[in-house]
Amino acid sequence: MSKISKILIANRGEIALRIMRSAKEMGIKTVAVFSEADRNALHVRYADEAVCIGPPPSNQSYLLGEKIIDAAKKTGAEAIHPGYGFLSENAGFAKLVADSGLILIGPSPQAMEIMGNKLSAKAAALKYNIPMVPGTEEAIQDVNEAKQRAIEVGFPILIKAAAGGGGKGMRIVEKADDFEEQMQLAVSEATSAFGDGAVFIERYVTSPRHIEIQVLGDNHGNIVHLFERECSVQRRHQKVIEEAPSSVLTEEIRAKMGACAVDVARSVNYSGAGTVEFILDENLDFFFLEMNTRLQVEHPVTELITGIDLVKEQIKVAAGETLSFTQEDLKISGHAIELRVYAEDPNNNFLPDIGTLHTYKTPKGNGVRVDDGFEQGMEIPIYYDPMIAKLITFGKDREEAIERMVRAIEEYEITGIETTLGFGKFVMQHEAFKTGRFDTHFVGKYFTSESLKNEDETEALIAAIIAAKLFQKGGSIETVKQVTKTSSDWRKNRLKF
Repeated sequence: MSKISKILIANRGEIALRIMRSAKEMGIKTVAVFSEADRNALHVRYADEAVCIGPPPSNQSYLLGEKIIDAAKKTGAEAIHPGYGFLSENAGFAKLVADSGLILIGPSPQAMEIMGNKLSAKAAALKYNIPMVPGTEEAIQDVNEAKQRAIEVGFPILIKAAAGGGGKGMRIVEKADDFEEQMQLAVSEATSAFGDGAVFIERYVTSPRHIEIQVLGDNHGNIVHLFERECSVQRRHQKVIEEAPSSVLTEEIRAKMGACAVDVARSVNYSGAGTVEFILDENLDFFFLEMNTRLQVEHPVTELITGIDLVKEQIKVAAGETLSFTQEDLKISGHAIELRVYAEDPNNNFLPDIGTLHTYKTPKGNGVRVDDGFEQGMEIPIYYDPMIAKLITFGKDREEAIERMVRAIEEYEITGIETTLGFGKFVMQHEAFKTGRFDTHFVGKYFTSESLKNEDETEALIAAIIAAKLFQKGGSIETVKQVTKTSSDWRKNRLKF
């Protein structure tokens, strides 16, 4: 068993802070790495030591594996935690860490490599007869053969890149006549995004739900699942709202999906925390999508319903410890929902918005958790993912978790930039979400820029009325201007009389 007394966190922002806090509780020292843009970031100030690794662009700092390993060696860190994003699923980096005599808090390079490609992941999962969406099990080599296979599977079909994710290299094809053109576009996009033009085809599930299962394994052959997360509210194929448990799974389906997820992990001798992703169709039949070989952004909802600190478990596994609990020990308690608070403008196709956090006050109270990496006065850098925070609420049931989320959103004070807070409230109060009758097309079906504008207009009217009252009471012009300055977060700054 390896003794880990100091960990370098090869990441930034909220996830770096979140890892450091668990490490601190375990009596483990932490090392932060940072780019020049993050010199004053909270994770840098929180860590016991900090090392600058380069200029702001990530390809000159956070993506430079050798610089990160050098920083670990110079500071005496025995282990590296990659968080999520950046190098977290990079098999080359994982091998570099191992070759350097350091411990990567994550799975083996081999597991990363196999699961990092959707086709090799499928091949591994098939050994355990995991349900697959009908399609091809290998990369498409011949366009005409692929077209014939697509006809056999039945349109609409999905052409998908074997490497990468995030919706890149993905094309929906409605009819045979469009197949060749769409395939060329998918190959071109996959080559550009991932340096790998390999694509395959699957039947397109028209009303899919995105369900993922959290797994955890040790180096002694023990693997458990920690139930599911529902991640169907997405924009641009990327998640915005996640919850646990799902509102539609029966105990029987949950058990089957969990067993399948454990088998997928077993197919690559998986150790550490990982997530097996499934697609669920309108008949509640599920099919394997892929495996993410890292800690997920949405891991807090699983922590809240299980009482398990996943980061601590990752560290223990990396140190060679055996899992301290079995599948039978794990139970679902309550309900948790997470909203990713992005610096994005939902009224403008969720485009990123940069600027200074003029006001930044997080909600408090029972059942509210905020994982963030910012404070008032800080700037949102242009170089990285625009996520400011993760707002998580927990309740005895789904209804209470939703109610708490609405309350927490209303208490969250952010000015200076546009955010997804208003969108989050729209979702929580929408009938489709409240009743659990929604799928991955939620945004396309129900949300438009007009959805939030009506509320903004109401708030602007309230602001004008309050401003008039202030002026009548002798308020200064500056105060009146401040009140009448409407923004997406006016509600959270309204004055009370």
